[in-house]
Amino acid sequence: MSADPPRVALLASFSGAGGVERMLLNLADGLSSAGYGVDLLTIRRDSPHLRSLPPGVRHLPLPGGHAWAVIPALVRYLRRQPPAGLIAAKDRANRAAVLARALAGRPLPLAVRLGTHLGGVRGSRRSTGDRLRGVLYRRAGAVIAVSQAMADDLVPRFGLAPQQVHVIRNPLVTPRLAEQAAAPCPHPWLQDGEPVVIGMGRFTRQKDFPTLLRAFARLCSHTPARLVLLGEGAGRDACARLARDLGIGARVLLPGFAANPYAWLARARMFVLSSRWEGSPNALGEALALGVPCVATDCLSGPRELLAHGRYGPLVPVGDATALAEAMLATLRAPLPAEQLRQAVRDYRQDISAAGYLAALGLPAPAATAGPTRT
Repeated sequence: MSADPPRVALLASFSGAGGVERMLLNLADGLSSAGYGVDLLTIRRDSPHLRSLPPGVRHLPLPGGHAWAVIPALVRYLRRQPPAGLIAAKDRANRAAVLARALAGRPLPLAVRLGTHLGGVRGSRRSTGDRLRGVLYRRAGAVIAVSQAMADDLVPRFGLAPQQVHVIRNPLVTPRLAEQAAAPCPHPWLQDGEPVVIGMGRFTRQKDFPTLLRAFARLCSHTPARLVLLGEGAGRDACARLARDLGIGARVLLPGFAANPYAWLARARMFVLSSRWEGSPNALGEALALGVPCVATDCLSGPRELLAHGRYGPLVPVGDATALAEAMLATLRAPLPAEQLRQAVRDYRQDISAAGYLAALGLPAPAATAGPTRT
């Protein structure tokens, strides 16, 4: 009888239907495909993504419902079932993981992942909270940044050694992506020939869908088009009202959460990211992987790296509806070839990303895949 594979634990809070949760399951699937068992340790479990776990992933809910409250259960897990390595995602889970590992007395490899460019949210000044976080983050074996600009911000913000920070791209390009994109058409708008523009994400201040709606209203004065905004969130009703106020209500669709957004994305004429800040925007990368022309705000920090400073799509100032509308119109009139767009995400393959995380933990990975990039 063959021995059980070594296990990697992934600690995270699943609190929505956003791209972060989808990306974490892609990572879990990539680790499983690399020959590791995966224990998904969840702090919160309010996410439709948990309904379809990848093969080889064991879901272990932690009691408590909050990052600090799950620390005792996490300590017990690390003592009784110590994994070969532990990956934590998001700030509170990261800090809980550092503390639990210390309390468990287990010197196992630990990598903590941050997905938001803090400079885009807080500015460049280093706060007292940043200094306290730095004390904990310096105790982690590796700190994962999802973009180079994020890494450049994290080193001085948390007082980290540069060699501790690894830039690992998100696992966006999965083996199932083409199959998911080829699923039956989810809405008649995507079949009738009129251009469909798609935005995707939670209806929060970060995604700034109001600016996208204002830009789309300007676009409609030049060419007929339709807009689909996929996602949920507290700002969804306000966006529906704004669309009506702008006179474009009949041309805007807000269908909510889509279990398979790729069937929508693959049939769109264009994807638009209107965010105020990002780490590495998953939806933008997924659109590029599907060969869909893109326009994005030049927010900190991921869009500029994904679009290679405008090579793969225009970058416009944050919050500028006029500039966004002009870029959207120009892209509809002269889209880049799909094969050229796919080149933008060649380093965002699931197997390459999973190998990067394993290398950051000091664990062996399949020889054919690449490791992480150091700052």
